[in-house]
Amino acid sequence: MATTIADIEVVPLSNACGAEIRGVDLTKPLDEEAFKKIEAAWFDHLLIVFRGQNISNDDQVRFCRYFGDLEEVRTGKFANEEMRHTMMITNVTDTGFQTALEDGEMWFHSDQCYYEIPCRASTLYAMELPRVGGNTLFANCYAAWEALPGELRKKLAGLKARNIYDYAGNPVTRGDNIDPNAPQYFHPVARTHPATGRKALYVNRLMTDMIEGLPEDESEETLKQLFEHSEKPEFVYEHVWKIGDLVMWDNRCSMHARTHFDPTERRMMRRITVKGEAVS
Repeated sequence: MATTIADIEVVPLSNACGAEIRGVDLTKPLDEEAFKKIEAAWFDHLLIVFRGQNISNDDQVRFCRYFGDLEEVRTGKFANEEMRHTMMITNVTDTGFQTALEDGEMWFHSDQCYYEIPCRASTLYAMELPRVGGNTLFANCYAAWEALPGELRKKLAGLKARNIYDYAGNPVTRGDNIDPNAPQYFHPVARTHPATGRKALYVNRLMTDMIEGLPEDESEETLKQLFEHSEKPEFVYEHVWKIGDLVMWDNRCSMHARTHFDPTERRMMRRITVKGEAVS
C-alpha cells in the first residue's frame, strides 16, 4: 500500500536547515500527494532525513526517481555493472563492491559542481557506522548568500568561479598539486534555484579555486572570506548518523562536509544521485 499524505509528519531539525520526515516506509511507493508534500519539505529545508529505514538499492533507486532521472556515477567508481547509479562510500573492503571516498575528514563541497550540469539531489543511506565521527555537516547556502554585506553581494553579482575536482590526487581535501586536467567548470558565484527562485552562494572550500575576472590575490582573499562565512555554525546542521538513515539534500542550495572518524572502524554508505539542470 502506498504512503499517503496523511501518514507524513515534517519535523525541523535545526534553525539552519534540515527536516525529519516521519511516517514514511521507503520500501513502499508514494502516492502523488505524499511525494508533493515530501518535495515541498525538501525545498523548504534543503535536506530531508528518513530514520529507521531498511531499504534495498532498488528501494533507494525508486525513491530517487520521484525527483528526476538518475545520474550514473561520473567521478569515482560505481558499485558494479548492475548498479551504475550507485556509489559505495565506504572503507569496508569485504563487500564485493567497488568503493570510493574511504576515509578521513572531507571539506565542504557541492556534488558535481565541477561539471557543466551538476546533480540536482544526492542521497546517502547509512549501512554501517563508526562509534564516533563520520558525521555530515550541511550548510544553508541561501542563508549564507543573504547574510553577506550588500556591497559584497553587489560585487559578486554576475561573476563566475572555477570549480575543479582532482579526485585521484585530492579527493577529500584540496592540496597544492591539483591536476590541471581534472574535471572543471565555471559557474555563477551565486546560483538561482530553478524551483524556488532564491539565490544561493555556490562556492566551496574543496572544489572552488578562483573567481573569474578578479586579480589572483583578490580572488584568493574573497574566496577565503566566502568559505569562512558560509561555514559559520549558524548556517550549519550536523547530522549524526544512525543505521537506517536515508538523507537527501539539494545540491543547488546547500553544501556538505564529513567529519573525521577512526579509519579502523567500519563505515558504509550507499549513494545515489539525481540529474540536474543547467546552472543560472
